[in-house]
Amino acid sequence: MKKIEAIIKPFKLDDVKEALNEIGVKGMTISEVKGYGRQKGHKEIYRGAEYVVDFIPKIKLEIIVDADQANLVVAKIKESVYTGKIGDGKIFVLPVEEVMRVRTGELDKDAI
Repeated sequence: MKKIEAIIKPFKLDDVKEALNEIGVKGMTISEVKGYGRQKGHKEIYRGAEYVVDFIPKIKLEIIVDADQANLVVAKIKESVYTGKIGDGKIFVLPVEEVMRVRTGELDKDAI
C-alpha cells in the first residue's frame, strides 16, 4: 500500500476530487495548510500599506491506495492540478505498512 500526499492550490480541490472519483478512489483526508517553497510568499496591499505574506494557503490531500494503483492516482492528481505556473504543488508517495479500520478491525486492503 502507498500513502499519497499532495499539496495543491485550494481552487483545484474540486478538480482533483472529480478525477479521483472517476478512477475509484474511495476516500481522502483534506487539510487546510500554509507554507512556501520556491514561491517564497507574495506581497499584498492592505489599507495602502504593502506587506509580505510569507505563508501561502494550500490544501493537503492524504490518500491511501493499493500499491498497483499509486501511479494512476499520482498521474490523475498531476493532470488535474497542473497550471504550468509557480506554486502548482508537490506530490509525495510513501510506503504504508499497515492499515486498520477501527470499527470493524479489517486490515490493509480491506480497510481502505
